[in-house]
Order: sequence, then C-alpha cells, then structure tokens
Amino acid sequence: MERQWAEKDFLSCSGSTKLAREMAAAAPFADLDHAIQYARDIWFNKVDVKGWLESFAAHPEIGSTSKPISQWSKEEQSTAIATADGSTMQELFEWNARYKEKFGFVFLICASGRSSPEILNELKRRFINRPIVELEIAAEEEMKIIELRLKKLFDSKLRTSSLQTAQVSASKHEVRVGIIGGHLTAVAKVLSEKPNETAGQTHRTRPPITTHVLDVARGSPASGLEVRLEIWKGDQNSPSFGEADSRSWMLYGSSITNSDGRSGHLMPITDDIEAGFYRISFNTGNYNPSGFFPYVSIVFEIRESQKSEHFHVPLLLSPFSFSTYRGS
Repeated sequence: MERQWAEKDFLSCSGSTKLAREMAAAAPFADLDHAIQYARDIWFNKVDVKGWLESFAAHPEIGSTSKPISQWSKEEQSTAIATADGSTMQELFEWNARYKEKFGFVFLICASGRSSPEILNELKRRFINRPIVELEIAAEEEMKIIELRLKKLFDSKLRTSSLQTAQVSASKHEVRVGIIGGHLTAVAKVLSEKPNETAGQTHRTRPPITTHVLDVARGSPASGLEVRLEIWKGDQNSPSFGEADSRSWMLYGSSITNSDGRSGHLMPITDDIEAGFYRISFNTGNYNPSGFFPYVSIVFEIRESQKSEHFHVPLLLSPFSFSTYRGS
C-alpha cells in the first residue's frame, strides 16, 4: 500500500514552506537516507535567509510555556526539562531573551538528549558570535532537528502502512496476529533495499566540497564573486609553507557566487573524494577593489578516513579582514 505524503507532513518537520513544498513534490522517497539527502540539498542550496528565519520562528524557546508546543518539541526538550531546577530555568529564560534581542531569532539547538545546564552553557558560548556567523550555526542546528523529525515521520508512516496492510491480510486470510511482525520486517527490508539511484551513481546530492561567501561589512551574501577549487599534485606529498609553484595545483573547477553567496559546483558529485590537499581561492580584489586583499586562498587537508564526509568551507569577508571555518 502506498504511503501518502502531504506538504503539511514536511512542514511539521521544518517550519519552512519552501522545504515542505519541494519535499512533498519529490515524495515518496525510497528510504530515509534519500529523504534526508534531498532535504539537506533544499535547506542549504534553495532555502534563502528569509526561509531560514521562517523555520526558526516555528520553534519555541527551551522550556517555554508561552505558546502551544508540538509533541515533537516536547519530546526533544524532555531531557532539558527533566534536568532543570528553578534557577537554571530562570537563567535560560533570561539568556534566551538576551539572545533574541541581539540576533533577532530564537536560540536554535538540537536539544534532543541534552541537559539544561549543557544547553545554557552552549547558549552563553554562542552569544559572543557575530550575527552572520550565528545565523549559519543556527541553520546547521535546524538541519539536525529536521533530520530527527524526518526519521519520526518515516517511522509513523511505516507503522500506519504496515498496520493497514496487515488488517487487510487478516480479514482475507484469517492469519494469526503473529504474522504481522513478519510483515513489518518484510516491508522494512523491501524499503531499505529499494534503490534510490541506479548502479554506479552517487548517493550525494551535492559535491563533497562546497562554499559560500558572506560580506560581513554589508551584512549580506557576497554575489558575483569568482571562486576556484584546486587539488595539490606536486612532487612532494604536501605543499610546503611558502610554496609558490602554481603548476603543482590542478584546477578542479570554478564558479561565480549567486545571490545567496553560494558557488555553483566546483567539482563532480561523487561518493568518495580523493584524499589530499585542496585550495579554494576567492577573487576578493575584483569583488572589493578598495579592500586590502587582492585574493584569498584557503588550503585544507582531507584525510583518507574522511573521504565520504562533506566539507563546507565558507569565507566571511570584510574589506580588511576575513575568517573561515569548516561547516557541513
């Protein structure tokens, strides 16, 4: 029996109308992993900042009783509520208010399994961040919440579908109730084995290395900025400090950042990336001719044990400073 998917199902997972609409249009999914990969691609590459804020607004503050809280939110905050005494909860309320006043949105954290003291410490630690950095972190935490809720959604759909099938089977054949357990196992096995790609194709929905550029001086994405990705192919195993031979770097791809500051594909979509040293370069001089940096290059290493991971290497840029970090 086909599982029915509605836009409201995915809206309850994310609070984002854009993500919910795209997910409902693509459903049904072969399995949970396929759905999560699709959701990540939508969330990080298609939902804009306005959409992120829409999603953030759907979440209650930790321990809040000022507005109705969904069952999923109650479950996710259950550990925090159980480990909170009066003083901790009061301090959480006060810091939540300070956070929202500074950043303009509710403090976002994947609270599942976390205690109140742990959440409070994380809130204080992140409070010192610049708004544009904190927005990115909050989006990463929201994606963790979406993944947890997608799993719950899949579990509930599977249980409903299996129960309906078992009831029809029992009415026709008067089978014993014990058969239902075998049916659940069979359905789960079929769903897990159902391929979501043809043989030889990747399970990823985006390249292993991605980037975006945020103009922290303007407080907006940096669009129209040229980006290049290269891999080290020199005689030495790794580039030395001060290495100037540009011939040792092989160009993987280049792109121009879009209106959200995100680059296009800089490399093919593949399951396992080649281990080695990579360099992302940004043509900052062309983007900001009056700035201090004619270009910015970031060199990083991907180890053999990390070949299946994703590497998001953003640039936070102003005319006289820049910073970066590894995202996901």
